[in-house]
Amino acid sequence: MSVLQLNGNDLTLETFAQVVLEHRPVELEPAARQRVLEARAVVDDLVAGDRVAYAITTGVGHLADVRISNDQARELQINLVRSHAVGVGDPLSQSESRGMMLLRANSLAKGFSGVRPVVIETLCQMLNKGVHPVIPSQGSVGASGDLAPLSHQALVLIGEGEAWYQGRRMSGGEALAAAGIEPLQLQAKETISLINGTQAMLSVGSLALLESQTLAATADVLASITLDALQGTDVAFDERIHLARPHPGQLQVAQNLREMLRGSKLRERHRGCTRVQDAYTMRCVPQVHGAVRDVLDYALKVFETEMNSAVDNPLVFVHPGKPGEGEVISGGNFHGQPIAFALDFLGISVGTLAGISERRIERLVNPALSEGLPPFLATGAGLNSGFMMPQVTAAALVSENKVLAHPASADSITTSGNKEDYVSMGMTAGLKLKRILQNVRNVLAIEALAAAQAIDLVTPLPPSPRAQKALQEIRAVSPKVEQDRSLAPDIARVAEVIRQGKLAAALD
Repeated sequence: MSVLQLNGNDLTLETFAQVVLEHRPVELEPAARQRVLEARAVVDDLVAGDRVAYAITTGVGHLADVRISNDQARELQINLVRSHAVGVGDPLSQSESRGMMLLRANSLAKGFSGVRPVVIETLCQMLNKGVHPVIPSQGSVGASGDLAPLSHQALVLIGEGEAWYQGRRMSGGEALAAAGIEPLQLQAKETISLINGTQAMLSVGSLALLESQTLAATADVLASITLDALQGTDVAFDERIHLARPHPGQLQVAQNLREMLRGSKLRERHRGCTRVQDAYTMRCVPQVHGAVRDVLDYALKVFETEMNSAVDNPLVFVHPGKPGEGEVISGGNFHGQPIAFALDFLGISVGTLAGISERRIERLVNPALSEGLPPFLATGAGLNSGFMMPQVTAAALVSENKVLAHPASADSITTSGNKEDYVSMGMTAGLKLKRILQNVRNVLAIEALAAAQAIDLVTPLPPSPRAQKALQEIRAVSPKVEQDRSLAPDIARVAEVIRQGKLAAALD
């Protein structure tokens, strides 16, 4: 893939995925490098003049009134990195670590942070050569940004901390040396520019959004197969209905369902039946799944805006036409509230995909609702329990998601001697979102297995070609249940098929 040039303005979720997941190489754009140099000149002039500026010639947080002399500036940089690297818990994934480096490099490339170009270039080198900082997942309150996670990232830049390199976990210094990267000698302002920001919660959220998009498409595919197995009608997906209430997500899902059901022989066999309408879990799929898609679009807008924002503090503003002259202004762009809201909204909405999926599973297994299918989709029901317990597992996961859906962004706690007295809790929102998505993926895997079993039980009439494509992916890892067996391995295998986007591909 071609090299992606970072300038702080053009990163998208798509290019984020290319760098983070596909290891597309990156570099600092020449024009952006010039902007970075001009902002750095303002910082150098301020330090040389021994003027007061937060985190440059002062301490940080509650210690902002403590002056730092020129000969202490470099010591301050090291002390800030070390003192703020206090994260705990399981480390973020290597993909999340890569996302943090990319997002931090792109933000610094805007030229408002006052760092030297070598800081950004070192982050680019680490991405390109696969040096991934080990970053504990807990310890951020989401303002002043993700201080603890970003500090663990910064430790590796100076040759400390821990990193993954070529499949091994090692010291940061060892990883840099093995990759041929020189550790940074941080100068005034650079530490605060590396550790102030929302890149941890944004990296977690951006990867979660990518997975959410896959789950939303998968849910559409599975809903159509379940509807076919239950002899449901496609009348409710008529385009005229949805044009009368034209939410974009609703229109898209209705179209997806029409495409998924086109050519189904199962649908044709009961087109003349007397049923007027189906239960909400089938009839209202466009309205429910579609609303989720609209939230995904909202989160995409928020995340892409944040990807291309200066979230440092203080910010350096160069006077137009006067290189080397400018102002350093303190503010609060590091505050994670916009991201925290979006992360919580994602968790609430994507969790709904599991909620309605579990209700469809119930309709497949409950003999009072399943339109002639055997109880619990079991052959020899009574001797075999079939899908009785998978539905219970789905119910457990859905109920857990209801607890996890409580918004972290509704909380705040005072830190830093009451200087940082209202925080976003965005990282907490991101971490619980990951758990919600895992639960959704497993619930959809259970629906996939139940729907495939139901289709097998109503043969020989085939579903639509698109449905057959999805069913082949399911059956490639899980054969029909002829007699009871533990379905835990099947659920795990189908969940991985879902994660890889193989069921969502039926919509392509």
